[in-house]
Amino acid sequence: MRLLPVIMGVFAAVVCIENPAEAQNYPWCAYYNDQEGGFTNCGFVTFQQCLAALSGVGGSCGANPQYQGSPGLYLSTKHPRRHSY
Repeated sequence: MRLLPVIMGVFAAVVCIENPAEAQNYPWCAYYNDQEGGFTNCGFVTFQQCLAALSGVGGSCGANPQYQGSPGLYLSTKHPRRHSY
């Protein structure tokens, strides 16, 4: 029965190695104003989420300078066909 924990440990290690964590990339940042210089949280999908996080604590919201949005649904540069009837 000692073999089961070893197998489970190896399985967990393989799963963790196979899928490394990636940093999240969101378009909005909250810039908190703290007396020590402040800090930034760029974890907001919408501007409204950012504003809600700052409500009551102070700070400002702005665009994430490192945000790289995903490409649009239509990647083709071809013009759509027009059918004449």
